Amino acid sequence: MKIDGRPWRPIWLEADGGRVGIIDQTLLPHRFETRSLATLDGAAHAIAAMQVRGAPLIGATAAYGVALAMAEDAGDGVLDRAVAVLAATRPTAVNLRWALDRMDRHLRPLAPGERREAAYAEAARLVEADVAANAAIGRHGLELVRAAARRRGPGWPVRILTHCNAGWLATCDWGTALAPIYMAHDAGIPLHVWVDETRPRNQGAALTAWELLAHGVPHTVVADNAGGHLMQRGLVDLCIVGADRVTAAGDVANKIGTYLKALAARDSGVPFHVAVPSSTIDWTIEDGIAGIPIEERSADEVRHIQGMAEDGRVLSVRLVPDGSPAANPAFDVTPARLVDGLITERGRCAATAAGLRGLFPDHS
Repeated sequence: MKIDGRPWRPIWLEADGGRVGIIDQTLLPHRFETRSLATLDGAAHAIAAMQVRGAPLIGATAAYGVALAMAEDAGDGVLDRAVAVLAATRPTAVNLRWALDRMDRHLRPLAPGERREAAYAEAARLVEADVAANAAIGRHGLELVRAAARRRGPGWPVRILTHCNAGWLATCDWGTALAPIYMAHDAGIPLHVWVDETRPRNQGAALTAWELLAHGVPHTVVADNAGGHLMQRGLVDLCIVGADRVTAAGDVANKIGTYLKALAARDSGVPFHVAVPSSTIDWTIEDGIAGIPIEERSADEVRHIQGMAEDGRVLSVRLVPDGSPAANPAFDVTPARLVDGLITERGRCAATAAGLRGLFPDHS
């Protein structure tokens, strides 16, 4: 995607062929800055500190983290440490484990002298595969937007609500939930996106709004608790969200608050769809509520908020009384029964075991 007319991806290999460049997402939307990752520990920090975030991008960063480790020492012990260190950074997004398993399978049989080059090449292939998958998700999801546009009638915008950030900043390009929105906008379909702020990290207000603004997509940022009201009043035609893990039975783990949006959508008769690449599907888990680990992040993310003062300074300010405890579960699980459909790179399907097996018979 483009920023000020220049194409960018959120992760890339630097010109020296060794370091890995990223956009530091913790500074958006107030400052656009990049960082260079030169070590395994630097890549692990970028994931844990959410300089990179979004399940597909976490996986890509982990793959390059393994490559950075192999550039220093390609022995078995270092490969073991790289996989262990990176796996411990974020527990909920299954793409992380998927990417590390892929890198380990590819590198383990090779001699140490062959691993550096092979690691960088495999990480690059993983990135390109994610870009292609997200573009395909966009094409399949575009049909949902076209159908909503036909229901709305000529000249009326399709009103889409999304939660958190599932755009190109969360992937290697295009995004998941935002890919159909970008393609519909580029195809000339009138749109309006309701952007949930997504407390406590505000990825919707900070990142989704920033992306949509840069691409020229009409949108409005709303408080997290406004979504149900909008749906109840008939102001939402379609909900599309991303996910950090989808079970083999169609349960969906996504940013905290997604479950409440799905409940409101079901009560209001609004279609609720989840856009995911196959790397986000965890074929080892059936019951999402019992089986998906939910990351508990620092309570300080709830107690404080970051913003820009009128004089341009970026500040962190306290929101709650000094001494008040806070809890910060980062994700929730939406049961498959509340999901109208999954959008994958292979097409759309019901959020059921049978629906997923129909698209992915190789995993049945």
